[in-house]
Amino acid sequence: MTDTDPLVSTEWLAAHLGDSKVKVVDASFKMPGVLPLPIEDYLAAHIPGAVFFDVDAVSDHSVDLPHMFPNEEQFARDIGALGISSDDTVVLYDAGGWVAAPRAWWMFLSFGHANVRILDGGLKKWRAEGRSVDVGQVKPAPGRFAAKFDPSCVRSKAQLVANLDSRTEQTIDARAANRFEGSVAEPRPGLRSGHIPGSRNLPYNELFDAATGTMKPLDDLRKAFDKAGLDLRRPVVTTCGSGVSAAVLTLALYRLGVRGSALYDGSWSEWGLQDGPPVATGPA
Repeated sequence: MTDTDPLVSTEWLAAHLGDSKVKVVDASFKMPGVLPLPIEDYLAAHIPGAVFFDVDAVSDHSVDLPHMFPNEEQFARDIGALGISSDDTVVLYDAGGWVAAPRAWWMFLSFGHANVRILDGGLKKWRAEGRSVDVGQVKPAPGRFAAKFDPSCVRSKAQLVANLDSRTEQTIDARAANRFEGSVAEPRPGLRSGHIPGSRNLPYNELFDAATGTMKPLDDLRKAFDKAGLDLRRPVVTTCGSGVSAAVLTLALYRLGVRGSALYDGSWSEWGLQDGPPVATGPA
């Protein structure tokens, strides 16, 4: 992994749009049932040349949990099909509303592709600046992409259950406070309400400027983690509803120089199942 800031500006991307080795990817995501679908938004307007990354498609279809990490072979195949090769610079963005590009970014890093960036402000900032968009589907020639998975980037339910006793790793939850505290029903039916015992809470949207869609300055990010009770010198696992918005916290930690953090892929979609591990409610 590189130590370069993973964010790039709209100015940088506009200057590199014609570069054949820069591949732009729309990684927008919405909660199930929210319309129009992300692919429909993409077809209606995307950054010129961008392909669409479907987090539900690029996932393990053998398990009954939403968008779990696929194996190396599938990730390599799916990314190659998007016209991306191992020597390309990948620039990810999302349409805002639900900050999903960091999930795709973490997947690329986890599968050994360090040359991956996120467009700060995404499509929202791009369009606000009057930059051009295209419609329809981009159909690239297949790329040659190799994937080597680093298991230290993700955590399983078993690892987090073991951590309940050891408390070796801190856990921080990116969901809204009322979901974390268990005072509202989960948006996915059938799940219990609450949080992983001992975890902290930092809603992912608090790390962004709502007006522009850009990520807040590093000092603000550091203060947000500090306020949430996280020690940046100790190991940390991020979690959320289904492993998407948790990666926003992972991105913020990475930008602050934290290395070795991990993402709980199953997140609340797994932990919150009726026969799942212990649940805590109330504030952290």
